[in-house]
Amino acid sequence: MSWGLENRLSRIIRPDTGHTLMLAVDHGYFLGPTRDLEVPRETITPLLPFADALMLTRGVLRTSVDTGSGTPMVLRVSGGTSIVGGSLADEGITTPMEEAIRLNVSAVALSIFVGTDHEKQTLLNLSDLVTEGERYGIPVLAVTAVGKELEKRDARFLSLCCRIAAELGAHFVKTYYCDDFEKVVEGCPVPVVIAGGPKLDTFEETLQLVRDAIERGAVGVDMGRNIWQSEHPVAAIKAVRAVVHEGASAAEAIGVFEKAKSEKN
Repeated sequence: MSWGLENRLSRIIRPDTGHTLMLAVDHGYFLGPTRDLEVPRETITPLLPFADALMLTRGVLRTSVDTGSGTPMVLRVSGGTSIVGGSLADEGITTPMEEAIRLNVSAVALSIFVGTDHEKQTLLNLSDLVTEGERYGIPVLAVTAVGKELEKRDARFLSLCCRIAAELGAHFVKTYYCDDFEKVVEGCPVPVVIAGGPKLDTFEETLQLVRDAIERGAVGVDMGRNIWQSEHPVAAIKAVRAVVHEGASAAEAIGVFEKAKSEKN
């Protein structure tokens, strides 16, 4: 890696812990005004101090994040589809690398849709983006998306997706947690971040998922709804942070959550 590229990546994955807590707020690019993310600035502002990086689109970055923020930005640069369209996999590049540089982001992100009719298109998007990222020193995060086909979240399929992303040059990969997750990590020669996924039934389940993923080799999590759809989002992100950076168990992190609920934020 070039010095600049490695430096940008180190802003996201903290060198002192080897882990990262990314806050995902890019849902609107295909879901529109998602619950509790209807006004992005109101959701982002209280959580920003506790996130190692923010994953978002250029529109939300421009309108909803103060320019004085020191939090690293991971810019979503793929899209072109919506939840009501024919296929979420039919994505293209929506934001050029020059724009990412102007916005001073620490990384760019796009989705790949392995196993769909648009597999080749999205993998070539990744290849082109990596080439540009290497040219300008911008890390690329490949997101192993599955669209509406949630049954594909197993170790064999996710191992395939992550390895292909790494082979094409992605500097880190975001994927889903699954049974035998350590096999996914073992087969991927670049850092793996897990997606928070849909909101789970209990917050303790969320914390246990994060704990299990870290123990099995994930460098961190890119979490959205399980934090900002909580009744106590600041307490929630503090609890996740305790697991990611302090090695807290789910039970210990629940203690952090309960304590933070009672504090003024």
